[in-house]
Parts: sequence; structure tokens; C-alpha cells
Amino acid sequence: MPLTVYKRGAVYHYAGTISGRRLRGSTGTADKITAERIAAKKEADEWKRHLDGPEAVLTFAKASILYRAAGKETRFLTKLEDYWKDTLIRDIKPGGIRQSAVDIYPEATGATRNRQVIVPTQAVINHCHEMEMCPPIRVKRFAFERKIKSPVTAEWLDAFCAHATRPDIAALAIFMFATGCRISEARNLEWDDIDFKARSILIRKTKNKRQRVPHMPQRLLVALANLPRDRRPFAVPYTTAREAWEASVKAAGIKPLTFHSCRHGFATALLRDGVDVKTAAWLGGWESVQLFMSTYVHAIQDPRLTDRLFDTPQPQPKTDSK
Repeated sequence: MPLTVYKRGAVYHYAGTISGRRLRGSTGTADKITAERIAAKKEADEWKRHLDGPEAVLTFAKASILYRAAGKETRFLTKLEDYWKDTLIRDIKPGGIRQSAVDIYPEATGATRNRQVIVPTQAVINHCHEMEMCPPIRVKRFAFERKIKSPVTAEWLDAFCAHATRPDIAALAIFMFATGCRISEARNLEWDDIDFKARSILIRKTKNKRQRVPHMPQRLLVALANLPRDRRPFAVPYTTAREAWEASVKAAGIKPLTFHSCRHGFATALLRDGVDVKTAAWLGGWESVQLFMSTYVHAIQDPRLTDRLFDTPQPQPKTDSK
């Protein structure tokens, strides 16, 4: 429906749908004729943008190239690029993105489809929106049963490192457990980001786009110092790192845990050592304490802990000294 003007308060506003896109806003004037002219120009500009602007020629393939060039996470892009190819971004709708997740991963869980299809597809399109090349898009996530992830413990880490198939994989595990970093943050680490003298590490490319500077415990300092300097500390391809990780777990005969379990271990170990929730969340770069508590804090699963209810020393009755 074309844009129409209506008065709200002292000034006129416009509203309507142009080529499937809902538009609304203030004309900034109390004069109806001027408001109608402003709305008409807005409508004409929108049609021109839709027909002749970037949206008319922007394909998913081109959008993906721009996304990669910006240094964004590319781990799941290849299958999406093969699926959408030269489909125009304006023709990719939320329902189509959900269907693509089913087509690409027919046997996967809702969590996998969200993580490997919906989130990266939406990220590519919304990146182009930030460049004013297309409208933004929102896609409903698939429902899934949230599983409780087991955290890495110091004992698990010791066994893993003792049987690690590669020294950089052992150092990677220590790094993620000691700093709470994600695998993507670890793989982006540069030697110039590491200050051995100050025992600090600059984490530049974080998920929330905020840099942080975690401390470097002695064990991590030694592990990093012993790595070769001919490339980034953890520049190994993701697939290679995962294969080496799984081989190390198998060799150690320990519970299979993922890269991200180190971040869970970081949070859980700090809290169990008496660090308060807000400080632990800050140390690991969590913006939301609520998310930190609901996702990364793990209970000690030992029913015998209730024995402590009766281990508290009972006050003794006062005795007469006479």
C-alpha cells in the first residue's frame, strides 16, 4: 500500500508498505501539503532503491564475499554459498532460510540448524544491511532441547595435555581454560597480542566486539613460550584442530569434551574457588550476568553434599565455671 500521511501530535507522519517493506516515520512538519510531498519523495526513493539500487543486483554470493572481506566468522559459509549461489538477497525470505537449514542438514538437531545455517545466513544479510545495501532480516530459530555441557576440569586438562598429539593443541586447551576464550578468539590470536613480561594477552576479535585483556597464569605462559613463532600461535585449520583434539581425548581415555567446554570450565572453576559471579563474568568477557549464570554455571553433581547439613559444628551450652 502506498505511503499515507497522518497527524500525530503537532506534526504529520507517514506509513505504508513499498515492495513488501514496511515504512514509517515523521515528516517533521505540521503542514499537510508539505508532509504529503515528503512522503511521496520517500516512496519514490524507496522504489528507486528497490529497482535500481544495490538490492536489485546484490546476490548471496556477493554478500558473502563482502562478509568474508570484513574478517567475519566463515566456518559455516561454504555450504550456504553452495546452496544460495547467485540468489538475490531480496528474494531470500525468513521461511526460505529455515527451509535451507532442513535441506542442508536433514538429520541435524534444531540447535545445529540454528548455529550453522540461520545465524550465519542472517549475519551475512545483516552485514550488507549495515552497509546500506539491503533491508535487515530476522529469522525464527528452531526449537531444541538445551543440553547441559560438561565443563573441563583441571584433572581433565592434565590428562588431555599428557596425551596431546600436538604441542599446540595442548597449549590451545590450556589457553582456553585459563582465559575463558572461545576457539574463534584463540585462532585469531597474534604473537603481538601476547605480553610475556606483563603476563597479559590482548583479545581483539571477541564475539561482543569488545576487547579484553586476560591475565596469563604461569602454566599458560610456559605453554605459549614453547610454541614456534613462524605462524600465529593457533593458526591450525579448524578441522585439523578438531581432529587432533579428538585424537588426544581418545589417547587419554577421558570424557569427550569440546573446545567450548573449556569456557564452561573457566567459569565453573572460578566460582567454585570463591570468585563472585560478577567478577567471574567480567574476567571471561560475559556482558550478561544472567546469561553467564544460566548457561555457564554448573552444579556440583554429588548428592552426598547434603551430608554437610549436619557437619556444621553445633554451639556448645555455656557451663558454670564455679
